[in-house]
Amino acid sequence: MSEFILMLTRHDETVPDALELYRAASASGVTHVGGKDVGLPRRELEGLFDEIRDNGHTSYLEVVSETEEATIASARVALELGVDYLIGGTLVEPVREVIAGSGITFFPYVGHIVGHPCLLRGTIEEIAADARRVEALGVDGINLLAYRYDGDVPALVAAVAEATTLPLICAGSVDSLNRVRELTELGTWAFTVGTAALDLEIVPGGSLHDQVAAVLEAAELARRRP
Repeated sequence: MSEFILMLTRHDETVPDALELYRAASASGVTHVGGKDVGLPRRELEGLFDEIRDNGHTSYLEVVSETEEATIASARVALELGVDYLIGGTLVEPVREVIAGSGITFFPYVGHIVGHPCLLRGTIEEIAADARRVEALGVDGINLLAYRYDGDVPALVAAVAEATTLPLICAGSVDSLNRVRELTELGTWAFTVGTAALDLEIVPGGSLHDQVAAVLEAAELARRRP
């Protein structure tokens, strides 16, 4: 079963009208919602995550920091916001120390991450080996930048899934219903959709509600396929 995580982000930053968009999307049935710790003033970010929590929805903060110091700072933000999931970032042990005892579930990136917005590089074998490494460090799951990879995406997802027992979130550039269906059929635990939904590209001419509903429907239909 693949969960749909609506990311209120564009170009790896939380959008300025994230709270308004969340309110518009929340009636569509989406229950997993996230953002980045960059792009919004701290007070507005707190207000967004407070409302997600108050609605009983599951919250995700994705780390796209490029330095060790900034990654640790992002982990502290996740702790202070009280998010359910901290996803992204390549720093494992120091981040686990920051969130220890908090109940936050941690899904770091694997592979060689470059740039901002983040891209995934390395061979499939290297990425799968990195997945085994982070599993041994005791993380809860893996955040795989599947469609930010410049190779065979289905082969990558299958190799990482086979290499570990951890659940996978596939994040980044999930920008079509075909990709939603593909990830669901590959058995990923969850996937994120952000820019494509916010820019109303999934269902051309449709509202944000239409975008979210279409993604949910595509994932559900793909799950039912024999």
